[in-house]
Amino acid sequence: MSTGQWAVVLGASSGTGAAIALEVARSREFNVFGVHRGRYLEQAQRVEQDVAATGRRIVMHRGDAAIPEGVAQGADALLAAAGPRSVKLFVHSLASGSVGHFVSGGEEQFHPKQVERTFNAMAHSFLYWIQALVARDLLAPQARLLGLTNPLTESLLHNTGLITAAKAALEIYVRHLALELGPKGHRVNLLKFGTVMTPALQHVYSPEALAKLEAAHARMNPSGRMCTVEEVARFVSVLVGEDVDWFNGATIDFTGGMTLRLLDLVLNAPR
Repeated sequence: MSTGQWAVVLGASSGTGAAIALEVARSREFNVFGVHRGRYLEQAQRVEQDVAATGRRIVMHRGDAAIPEGVAQGADALLAAAGPRSVKLFVHSLASGSVGHFVSGGEEQFHPKQVERTFNAMAHSFLYWIQALVARDLLAPQARLLGLTNPLTESLLHNTGLITAAKAALEIYVRHLALELGPKGHRVNLLKFGTVMTPALQHVYSPEALAKLEAAHARMNPSGRMCTVEEVARFVSVLVGEDVDWFNGATIDFTGGMTLRLLDLVLNAPR
């Protein structure tokens, strides 16, 4: 068992989760309990080394954070490492979702197992983890509980309907949990941001497709570029502060105006 406040980061081995783990260790002096599936072992080791270099303690727990059994195992390991009332920040950064179509009638049509897996990873596990943290008395006073989402619920992308549906469910969980945990002093919010460059994205897309993706975001975003995982991580650190204590049940827009020009781009696209 360790003293001090802790941040729990699901999906801490790479991408946004890794950046958040390092940032809150450095700027907030939190110990870090990271959960990952083991897909990016080298990156997980790098996160462990980088957080340890800040002087904070880090525990990287390998398991499936998206299913009830994995949640229980992870929460038990967290209790053993951190002790009661130690978790100041909880960040749900799981991004395991299926792409396809609802009624295509072909191979791209979603299978029930894909629906279950996507909703477990991107919505239900947020609830399961918070239930586990509360049941084990792990939340520190005025804990911050944060889900992550994207703009797909307001601007649809043809093959991401299942991910979008799961994110919509996540938003409802956030709002109801904010209502239930607010009287206890805790805050539950959802942070919405646009596309960021991550190892998962680089695994899915070819270099040529990534270049096209970056160019599209440069046209779409008012800033003329994509957001970075470091920018998201720094803002998550801000959300831990007392000055933003009034945020509760909110979907906080950190997209940088990503969707403002969509209609203009469609209607005035070069022909």
